[in-house]
Amino acid sequence: MAKSIRIYADNPDPKAIAQVVTQLESGGIIIYPSDTVYAMGCSINNKKAIERLLRLKGWHKDKSTLSFVCANLSDLSSYVTPLDNATFKLLKRALPGPYTFILSGNNDLPPVFKKRKEVGIRIPDHHIPISIVTALGHPIVTASIKDPDQVIEYTTDPELIREYWDKHVDLIIDGGIGGNQPSTIIDVTQNPPVVLREGLGSLDVL
Repeated sequence: MAKSIRIYADNPDPKAIAQVVTQLESGGIIIYPSDTVYAMGCSINNKKAIERLLRLKGWHKDKSTLSFVCANLSDLSSYVTPLDNATFKLLKRALPGPYTFILSGNNDLPPVFKKRKEVGIRIPDHHIPISIVTALGHPIVTASIKDPDQVIEYTTDPELIREYWDKHVDLIIDGGIGGNQPSTIIDVTQNPPVVLREGLGSLDVL
C-alpha cells in the first residue's frame, strides 16, 4: 500500500516534503497535486522508476512524450538546447503556470530520454511540486493521472485517486481537491510556436 501524506499547498511542511524526497531518491513513484490536475512522478535520475512509470501509463519509452517538472528556468540549461530570445521571453511570461512547453533536448538528458529529440517541461504555479523538486535538487518526470473509468477525464478527489492507485505507486500526496483541466501544451521547437493542446493556460501568452 502507498504511503499517504497530507500537505497544504499554501505552506508545505518541510518535514513532509523531506519524506517525499526520500521516497523519490529511493526510486519511488509519487502522486502529487499541481496547478492543473493530479499527476504521478519520479526522479529524472532513476531509470527503473521512469520505466515503471511508463508501464503504469501504458506508454512505450521511444514513442511517448515524456515531460518533467523543473523548479525554475535556470534548471533548463541542463536538459535542453540553448533558448533563443523569443522563446526565453515566452517561457518567462508563461511560467510558472499551467503550461507544458515542448523543447529540444540536449545530450545531457538521462539515458531513457536519449532517443527523443524533444521533451516537455513544466514549472507549475503550485508550491507542492516546486518544493519537491527544489528539495530533491533535480526535476521529476511527470504524467497526468486520468480517470480509470473514463467517466470524467481527470480524477480530482484524492480519496478516489487513492482507491485506484494505492497498490501501484509508493506515496500519494493529499493536497485537497485537484483541478480537472490539463496544461496547455505549446511546441516551441517550431517557428512560430504551435499549440498542441489547449488546456488551462491562456493562449494570450503567445
